[in-house]
Amino acid sequence: MARKKTEPQTPMQFEEAMKRLEEVVRRLEEGDIPLEEALELYQEGVQLSRVCAQKLEAIETRITQILEEDGQVKQKDFRLEGEA
Repeated sequence: MARKKTEPQTPMQFEEAMKRLEEVVRRLEEGDIPLEEALELYQEGVQLSRVCAQKLEAIETRITQILEEDGQVKQKDFRLEGEA
C-alpha cells in the first residue's frame, strides 16, 4: 500500500531528511514496487532533495557570514527560514 504524504508540522532537520531520502532511494532501487507507489516515492524524494539543498544553502550562507575582524572571529546573528 502506498504511503500517504503529509506535510510535516515542524520543519525537518537535515539529518532526518537525508535519512528518509536514503530510504526512498533504497526502496526505489529495489524495483519491486507498483508504478503508482514508485511515482509517489519519486515525488517525495524530489521534495526531500530540495529540503536538503535548501538547508545546505542556508548553512553555507551562515558560514559566509563569519567574519574576521581585528583578529577575532565574529558571526552575524540570523536564523534559518522557519526558525523562531
